[in-house]
Amino acid sequence: MLKSLRQMATGEKAKIMTVNAVGEIGRRLRDMGLSPGTEIEILGRAPLKDPVSIRLKNYTLTLRNSEADFITVEGLEN
Repeated sequence: MLKSLRQMATGEKAKIMTVNAVGEIGRRLRDMGLSPGTEIEILGRAPLKDPVSIRLKNYTLTLRNSEADFITVEGLEN
């Protein structure tokens, strides 16, 4: 099932299907390694649920929810 990266729970793993951002934000997300086919894991969220910390390609990245909304993922089996 496809969903936004923002909708994922802590500990959940997924594969990025699309990055729907264009322009500068789209380029920046892709430069950070967020591209279709990349597997990610949600490590945690700040107390107010923003930002979200994710693990991908052997490093940790923190994204605002407004950035996470541009990323569509498909869940993987844990």
